[in-house]
Amino acid sequence: MTLGTRHGRTETEAPHPAAGPLPTEAPLPTEAPPRAGAPLPAEVPHPTGAPPALLARIVPADVVCCESFGDPDGVVLHPDEQALIARSVPSRRGEFTTGRHCAHRALAALGQPAESILPDARGCPEWPGGVVGSITHCDGYRGAAVARTARVRSVGIDATPGEPLPDGVLEAVALPEERRRVGDLLARWPAVRWDRALFSAKESVYKTWYPLLRAPLGFEEADVVFQRSQAPDSGTFTARILPPVRERGFPQELTGRWLARDGLVLTAITLRPAG
Repeated sequence: MTLGTRHGRTETEAPHPAAGPLPTEAPLPTEAPPRAGAPLPAEVPHPTGAPPALLARIVPADVVCCESFGDPDGVVLHPDEQALIARSVPSRRGEFTTGRHCAHRALAALGQPAESILPDARGCPEWPGGVVGSITHCDGYRGAAVARTARVRSVGIDATPGEPLPDGVLEAVALPEERRRVGDLLARWPAVRWDRALFSAKESVYKTWYPLLRAPLGFEEADVVFQRSQAPDSGTFTARILPPVRERGFPQELTGRWLARDGLVLTAITLRPAG
């Protein structure tokens, strides 16, 4: 994920000049993939021990998710994927390679044959027929989630460090009412970086939206409200798509889940087929 004032970019585009890159993708394990619906073990283990399977906590069982807490050695992408990052800086090559590696492993768990995952003109990953997916990466974390279109219409995931947003970013991405709510949440429950959670939730909204409509969605065109669960580090959120873009046949309201754990904030939306 990258910072910007409008959702016109995706994983391949340059970060907003006012702030460094934020999260988007992640890698997976070397053993045989499990059945669909089960998370794959992380290939690069969590620094404190066994990987906590963060994504699996916020997506349903029929979404296959894979994650990693670093970039494994020896990963080889398809030649056309590799060509996309041939001239990239090492950090970009690492996040792209591991993110695609996670996505390939997740697709294998669905029984999907290995094939390239190339970006469209706006950088959105193009998934095989009958499959939807999403990729995220940030410092210390990579992740991917995929599902069959028979069960899931679209999925959007995002991860970001659990740190304060850079100065000026909240004002650029949040509606006035959202800024008020974030301030109230930070005052009442400061253990969660609600400003980051808001940014991440809007990224997940965009990643759910764009594959279906192939059209931009501004930060100001979705209004996000968070709900906490009994656990202090997780909960749900709703995202209301505002006029006039909601007239395009997209649901007027999306429901997602968030998790703040291990120095990260993650969000996910799983949109089911109509009916």
